[in-house]
Amino acid sequence: MFNPRADKGPLKQPPVPWSANESTPLLSKKISFDVPPKARRLSTSSRKYGTQDRTVDFSVPSSASQRRLSNVSARSTRSIARSIKYTHVGRSTFGQTLFNSIAILLGIGMLSEPLAFAYSGWVMGTIIIIAYGALSCYTAKILARIICADSRLRSYADIGRKAFGPRATGFISFMFCLELFSVSVILVTLYADSLHTIIPTYSANTYKIWGILVLVPTVFLPLSLLSYTSMLGIVSTVLLVLVVFIDGSFKTQAPGSFWEPAETTLGVASASKLGIAFGLFMAGFAGHAVIPSLARDMVDPTQFDTMINWAFVVATLIYGAIGYAGYLMYGNNVSDEISVDMLNTPGYNPLLNQAALWVLVLNPLSKFALGTQPLNATLEILLGLDTPIPTPEHVAKRPDSVSVSECRGKYVALKKVLAVIQRIVVTCAAVAVSIYIPEFSTMMAFLGSFSAFCLSIVGPIAAKVKLEGKCSKVDASIMVAGTVMAIWGTVAAFMD
Repeated sequence: MFNPRADKGPLKQPPVPWSANESTPLLSKKISFDVPPKARRLSTSSRKYGTQDRTVDFSVPSSASQRRLSNVSARSTRSIARSIKYTHVGRSTFGQTLFNSIAILLGIGMLSEPLAFAYSGWVMGTIIIIAYGALSCYTAKILARIICADSRLRSYADIGRKAFGPRATGFISFMFCLELFSVSVILVTLYADSLHTIIPTYSANTYKIWGILVLVPTVFLPLSLLSYTSMLGIVSTVLLVLVVFIDGSFKTQAPGSFWEPAETTLGVASASKLGIAFGLFMAGFAGHAVIPSLARDMVDPTQFDTMINWAFVVATLIYGAIGYAGYLMYGNNVSDEISVDMLNTPGYNPLLNQAALWVLVLNPLSKFALGTQPLNATLEILLGLDTPIPTPEHVAKRPDSVSVSECRGKYVALKKVLAVIQRIVVTCAAVAVSIYIPEFSTMMAFLGSFSAFCLSIVGPIAAKVKLEGKCSKVDASIMVAGTVMAIWGTVAAFMD
């Protein structure tokens, strides 16, 4: 057989540090004979972990060669360490992920921050909001590290399934559905209360019933249209913060002025009020259901910890600022929603405050369909009302038995009708619960106590303990404290 290297002597292969078998796919690569004999690739480990291939010329002096090899080795080592810790990268930059994280954390929870300070007092309120921000940031990092270390994981539910087994999927789905339904009830309450404040001709319950005519059509709109309404939430948040500080700064006399503060307290009002404050503060940091998706979509997941630190610092500062300002302006008599006090207090710019209130009316109406979309999709799957389309692989395996007529069988039309009814029922149920429990603060306290503590504090730490097989004293203390606060806040919300 012709040997192209007969005139150059036998090719010396570098020693292989492991046996060639199917578990070492790198050895299956063909060797290129176009490489000059004096050039050799670096170790295959750099290719295995995704580092850039480099060629080293051994004909240069040994000292220079050693310096070059040491520099390349150091860079390769850092790249290998990073690849071992994070097995997946996404497409979102540091700034994009930071913006998305802040947008998720800042929501309707800021409306009840002044009331949370009224229930907990200046001292305890400040301690709670800082502690909750730090704990939520810590558990967000736990979720990110778990999901980035395993490329098979995609969502919060996947983390729960890996840590606690398939049986945990049902409980996690129930918690998500309960959280989303609670948010939908809060949106209905916020819309009706804001509209009643602007136009007090009719009661808030009347506006809730009329709202069904607007809410029901929106739940059938596609996500491509609903996604544009998310910007309205950011605009309303920024506008509300600006209006609060403008009102408090330009009004020189009480009530509602920074220059003549209302009556406030340093200590806690009562044990039950403190429990409600737990939920009100925690509701603002309940965004952990989306944290795994944000972490997985980062271009450089190693920057997630720094990014989430900034996100929670910004969110905590904004929540604290709106809570301080509202409590200083209205004191212990602040309403469930600070927006109600802003319009009912004389001496403010009526056009500016009404503009802020109208945004708060439109914002819940636009967010309702977007918030209930995953809830309706989950319920359709649980009730068997979804109509899955067979995959091409399924069609290829069974070309005779699988057809378009079978895919859209005689029950498809009935399923679609039942799915429509299901979405209408969910919307009407949210309105009914809002009428039965009209207090905005009660629903916010329930959302923060029962749902947010379980999904944002206890759940991530429990998953970490289960996967690592050990529990530190700090993690145990956080889980115990989170469980106590969750039970305390939930009972206080319903007793109130």
